[in-house]
Amino acid sequence: MAIEYRLTLAGDIPLEQVAALAAPNATEASSPAGNRLLSVNLDEERGYSVSITSGRHGYYDAEDDGGAAWEWKPDKYVDVNFRMRKNDPSGKGTPNMVSAVGKVLAGRPEDAALVLDGNYLLLTRVNGILRKHNLATWYDEDYDNILPE
Repeated sequence: MAIEYRLTLAGDIPLEQVAALAAPNATEASSPAGNRLLSVNLDEERGYSVSITSGRHGYYDAEDDGGAAWEWKPDKYVDVNFRMRKNDPSGKGTPNMVSAVGKVLAGRPEDAALVLDGNYLLLTRVNGILRKHNLATWYDEDYDNILPE
């Protein structure tokens, strides 16, 4: 099994601009759905692999703080998917992923959401306001300096 984080940015954004922030070494790969896909395996150096895709008419849902349902339907979007091994002996996957998410959020102005394993909402940015979710079960205070406010 693996742990997957998905950062979604709302908008029609060139994949290369997002890749420059999240995974500069990402290269074009084939996608089963026929969409453009940029990806890179950074397991050894960063503890995860990254894939970046775009789409239209998105639908996302997750569990918000306290178990409430959260839904979002961006018309156009870019997904940055971070996949890491469940057992990461180095412990570098999550901190490096949070750092990459911080770079993307600092470098892009769009509304955004970070979801863990497709189920748990970790953060949202709407109209420039960043809100962190599910802090008691996931978030480490050390990440406060990495993620922009």
